[in-house]
Amino acid sequence: MVGDILVPFFAVGAAELGDKTQLSLLLLSTKTRKHLLLLSGAMLAFLIVDGLAILLCACIAELLPTKLLKIISGIIFIILGVLILRENAKSEESKLYSRGPFVSGFLVIFLTEWGDKTQIASGLFVTKYNAFMVLAGTLAALTVLSLMAIYLGRFI
Repeated sequence: MVGDILVPFFAVGAAELGDKTQLSLLLLSTKTRKHLLLLSGAMLAFLIVDGLAILLCACIAELLPTKLLKIISGIIFIILGVLILRENAKSEESKLYSRGPFVSGFLVIFLTEWGDKTQIASGLFVTKYNAFMVLAGTLAALTVLSLMAIYLGRFI
C-alpha cells in the first residue's frame, strides 16, 4: 500500500522536476503576490488532468490484458513525443498573465499537461497499483514541486 503512493510520488517527481509546467509556475509566481491562489489553480488543473488519465487507464486496465495495454501505451507515448518535437514553439503563456493568479495557474497547467509524460506515467501506474493511491502520490509530488517553483519565483 505504501508502494502504491511512493512509486508514483518519486517517479512523477523526478520526471516533472524542471519541466515546462514548473517553469511556467515559476514565471507566473513572479507576476503575482497571491501565491496561494496560483497554487490552488495549478493543483485543480493537475487534479483534473491527471485524475482523468488515471480514471481512464483504470477503466481500460479492467478491459484489456496488461501486455496489450503496455504495447498501446508505448505506441501512444512515442506518437505524443513525435508530436511534441514537431510542435511549434508558440507560447500562449504571455496572454495568461493578465488574468487572476488562480485562472492563470489553472489554464497554464491545464493546457500544458495534456499528453505530458507525467500524465501518461500516472495512467500507467494504475495497471499495477491502486488508482486512488496513485492519484495521491502523483498529486503529492506535483504539490511539492509546484510549491518549490512558486517559492523560488517569489524571490526572483
